[in-house]
Amino acid sequence: MNAIRTVADLMAVAARTAPKSAGQDYVVLKVIEGDECQRLADEMIKYGQETGKKNFGRDGRNVAASAAMLLVGIKDASSLGLSCGACGFDTCDERTAAEHGEFVGPQCAFRVLDMGIALGSAAKMAGLLNVDNRIMYRAGVVARQMGLINADFVMGIPLSVTGKSIYFDR
Repeated sequence: MNAIRTVADLMAVAARTAPKSAGQDYVVLKVIEGDECQRLADEMIKYGQETGKKNFGRDGRNVAASAAMLLVGIKDASSLGLSCGACGFDTCDERTAAEHGEFVGPQCAFRVLDMGIALGSAAKMAGLLNVDNRIMYRAGVVARQMGLINADFVMGIPLSVTGKSIYFDR
C-alpha cells in the first residue's frame, strides 16, 4: 500500500527534524516494508525462542502483520560535553561506548533523549495520520543484529491499518 510508505516517509521527516541537543544530529533512520518486515518478524520470533526472552514472539507476530516499519537509532553519538554523570560516568571523557548485550553503550543521556524525541515525533506523525503504530525495543534489537540498520541503539515503529489496532490487547 503506497499510503503506508508515504506515512513512513513522513514519520522519517518528523524524526529527522525533531530537536537535537546542541543541534548535533546522530539519529539514523530506515524504512523497511514487505519482505524485510517478514524477515525481521521471523528473526524476532527465532531470537525469542533461542534466548528465552519474553515477548519477542508476540512482537514478531505483530511485525509480520505490519505493512511497514520505521527504524530509528543513534550511531557514533559523541557526548554532549556537560560531564553531568547521567550516563553513569563522572565526566564525558570517561564514557567509552562498546558492545554490551543487545546494543552499544553506555550512550550519552542527551543523545538517547534526542532519539526519544525523534521516536515521539515519528509516532505522533503516524497518529496524526490515523495509522496504528507502537514503539518496539525488541524490533530494534533484532533489526540491528540483522544489519537492517547501521546504528548503536535502535527502536522500531511498525505500522498497521486495520479496523482495530493490532498492537494493543495482545
